[in-house]
Amino acid sequence: MKSIKILLTILLVFVFFSFTLKQENKPTVFIVGDSTVKNGKGDGTGGLWGWGDYIGQFLDTTKVTIENHALGGTSSRTFQDKELWNVVLNKLKKADYVLIQFGHNDDGPINDSLRARGTIKGIGNETQEIDNILTKKHETVHSYGWYIQKIIREAKSKGAIVIVCSPIPRNDWKDGKVPRNNQSYGLWAKQIAEKEKVSFIDLNNKMALEMEKLGEEKVTGTYFYKKDHTHTSAKGAVLSASVIIDQLKESTNALKNYILKDPKIVFPARKKVFLIGDSTMANNNDANAIGWGVEFPAYCDTTRIEVLNKARGGRSSRTFDHEGLWDEVKNQLQSGDFILIQFGHNDAGAIDKEKFRGSLKGIGEETQEVTLADGSKEIVHTFGWYMTKFIREAKEKGAIPIVLSQTPRNEWPNDKVERRNETYGKWSKEIADREKVLYIDLNEIVALKYEALGKEKVKQFFPKDHTHTGLEGANLNALTVAESIKKLKDCSLKDYILL
Repeated sequence: MKSIKILLTILLVFVFFSFTLKQENKPTVFIVGDSTVKNGKGDGTGGLWGWGDYIGQFLDTTKVTIENHALGGTSSRTFQDKELWNVVLNKLKKADYVLIQFGHNDDGPINDSLRARGTIKGIGNETQEIDNILTKKHETVHSYGWYIQKIIREAKSKGAIVIVCSPIPRNDWKDGKVPRNNQSYGLWAKQIAEKEKVSFIDLNNKMALEMEKLGEEKVTGTYFYKKDHTHTSAKGAVLSASVIIDQLKESTNALKNYILKDPKIVFPARKKVFLIGDSTMANNNDANAIGWGVEFPAYCDTTRIEVLNKARGGRSSRTFDHEGLWDEVKNQLQSGDFILIQFGHNDAGAIDKEKFRGSLKGIGEETQEVTLADGSKEIVHTFGWYMTKFIREAKEKGAIPIVLSQTPRNEWPNDKVERRNETYGKWSKEIADREKVLYIDLNEIVALKYEALGKEKVKQFFPKDHTHTGLEGANLNALTVAESIKKLKDCSLKDYILL
């Protein structure tokens, strides 16, 4: 028995050391580049990602390790001046891989007080002596090609396998085409790769071709954002990485042996945005009564957030609570989620008859006992009481509430759009202020837009009645909500808005 235990111990030790040795012998793919390879900390801040953050999902990471050392703002010159390349070089071992992509920042000034990161154009041996204004050091600046060649030669001296990529294209378009950099950094990257006999991937041209297949309208807002023509979204980063992988498959580079046959691409977990309200927000399955919540996702980065429209037609703050609709939403809320709250259109209804949906006016603590149609009793509270309940219970779950005043009706007393700023709009703001949550006066903002457009144009927004919008009106309201969120201070939801 004792001998069996000894044998088992020896076997376990052997397995452990075999596994450890195997892990140590795994080749590493080191990635060096700028912000289009790794944006910020590589955590998707602002929705921006680099292809180096996703290329590992295309590779068998049980057999190869990925290390993304790219840093935003660097050029081929400053990546080395900042000793970032030395960190990689000191770790390199034989049969490791180095993926290189620079160029976006090499076109900047060679010497200034801001970044001083530019390189001499081309691949020659020209130099420029400078007293660096930024670093206060004397420096000899070389060509773009010289810096790339230096990385290649030093990597090869360690026995590493090098792959050079031309810079990804920017989201610029001319006559339906994406401009290439095949007469500048793309060309020079290729020339140096050929000179040093290492693999070259024309990422610039190949990705531009994929973008042109998709078209400018689809690319902008999905793969790139309107606010930024250089840095990719998560989907754009995956597109870049997939182009590199496809080109590797056609190459003789040994890294192709680690490409997964059926990669499962996992995007970052999405935060949720819940919408609660009435038919002016809801999906009513009626082309003549479309709530703005239906159109709102078009203005959101839905690769990072999921919009859940839980608004329900005909509901007031009271009935949304009484019917259990609020509990359904509350039970789904998680810390960091957002919830947009808008009621008022139906709260002015009858309290104790017909639809039994009216709430008491104001924001006080008054109550009224009501006998419902089925004979049961209900304690009815004020509009402000219900709004406070939603806000407080949302905050208890760690969610972030944003209160909105109701959308205006197509009613024009004295040639001005009717406001509700002495009733439900006023009470909504008072509750938001009291509970210290964000508030958007949607009623006033949209009313001003309606008045600028005029009665005849606005009439087209209301094909059914004076309360419910069609598609065009819903889109205007959704855009207004998105614009208003974008202007909120200290609101992280604005980072997910695509405007």
